[in-house]
Amino acid sequence: MARLALLSVSNKTGLIELARSLVEEFEFEIVSSGGTAAALKQAGIPVVKVSDYTGSPEILGGRVKTLHPRIHGGILARPDQASDLADLEAQQIRPFDLVVVNLYPFEQTIAQGADLAEAIEQIDIGGPAMLRASAKNFAHLCVLCQPEQYPAYLQELRTDQSASLQFRQSAALRAFEHTAAYDSAISAYLRRLEPAGEPVGEPELPVSFSLSGQQIQVLRYGENPHQAAAWYQTGAVSTGWGAATQLQGKELSYNNLVDLEAARQIVAEFASPAAVIIKHTNPCGVALGSNLHEAYTKAFAADAVSAFGGIVALNRPLDEATAAELTKTFLECVVVPACDPAAAAVLAAKSKLRLLLLPDLLSGSQQLVKQIAGGFLLQTADDQPVEPTDWQVVSQRQPTAAQRAELEFAWKVCKHVKSNAIVISQSQTTCGIGAGQMNRVGSVKIALEQAAAKAEGAILASDGFFPFDDSVRTAAAAGIAAIVQPGGSLRDPDSIKAADELELVMLLTGRRHFLH
Repeated sequence: MARLALLSVSNKTGLIELARSLVEEFEFEIVSSGGTAAALKQAGIPVVKVSDYTGSPEILGGRVKTLHPRIHGGILARPDQASDLADLEAQQIRPFDLVVVNLYPFEQTIAQGADLAEAIEQIDIGGPAMLRASAKNFAHLCVLCQPEQYPAYLQELRTDQSASLQFRQSAALRAFEHTAAYDSAISAYLRRLEPAGEPVGEPELPVSFSLSGQQIQVLRYGENPHQAAAWYQTGAVSTGWGAATQLQGKELSYNNLVDLEAARQIVAEFASPAAVIIKHTNPCGVALGSNLHEAYTKAFAADAVSAFGGIVALNRPLDEATAAELTKTFLECVVVPACDPAAAAVLAAKSKLRLLLLPDLLSGSQQLVKQIAGGFLLQTADDQPVEPTDWQVVSQRQPTAAQRAELEFAWKVCKHVKSNAIVISQSQTTCGIGAGQMNRVGSVKIALEQAAAKAEGAILASDGFFPFDDSVRTAAAAGIAAIVQPGGSLRDPDSIKAADELELVMLLTGRRHFLH
């Protein structure tokens, strides 16, 4: 008797080629449903509709068509079990040798702004049931859920007339991953909705949380050459870096992507033309300017030594003049929302430089995951807007309008520097950055040493409070004019008293920005 295949797919890529090979090369009979059956029939491929095979019509507008014993009995049957064979014979059910199913395009639908009713209709029921049943019974049949699997399956048949157990088990794993990702996308969508279907914020973290992704690139290695790494896209619709276009340069590395995200997060803070240069996830130069060229030249001059081999993010379309500046030093990557043709031509001379277009620099992850032994930690992103109007001036000396603007700039940069973080700025350009030190005094000293003479009249931002007044006094001795810090220490009065004694401006934000 001919082998039996069940084909029911939403994504019809490669469907006709697969079905034709199954029928013409390997004499399969095909059972199919709905649009899949129509596509096969139109291509001249013999097909039996599910409703004809089961003897039961599709009902509820197509919501019920494959949920039938003749379908699931044929999927779950174990030919090596006498009782299963007896049931098949009694119910006139044929076992399937192949099941090809992929699911309704739920993520694509919600990405297009569908309302709740539309989204609900794209929740597949029969598809996941068939995939899970087929994957469970991989010892006796093969399940395919992605078009890219089709050529490998056909090659298995051409080699040995059947798919090997190893191939079937691997395909079963893919099927379970496919359904897990699908369910994860649905739960994430519903979690963002009120019962009425209106989007709301997410003040509380979920009791149960799952993370799934589709591998889009195997990376050469991870943080170090002995570590394996790959890049995964969460969701079926490309967003974030998965939606970026690489115009030139070598393949992106693990460290490139980590640094690019760090750069994106900082440059997204600013509405004015801004430039960010990143090294090892910390900024070494950040600046605002009246135009992109000015912003980049200021950011580069802030720490030209560290900028060598850096990652650059710019929040305006790349122009020819700025591109010419970028070619003057070795850079790993440059990301911009768009690029003028003349600018692209200039950078083409630096063929190894990775140039990426990311039109949406603002959108980032709403939740951050960090793995620990035996589990993981989940937190909401530190992406609430900076609100300087909520800050408290605690010093006797009041900030000028220019100082307020500078304090806001330094604070926005400071929240993206590894704690303990200190940022010194002047003219909306970083002058000195102390990052990731074991104590705040050490970070202050590093930042002031880097700023040198530029500390005179500058602003100092600290991501955490000062536990003692020693850092305040050190900053004043170097010429710092104003300090912004979250406050919250039992010794805040000591720091405020020192600021008044030394005639400094001091503001408390009431919010810290530790970054580990």
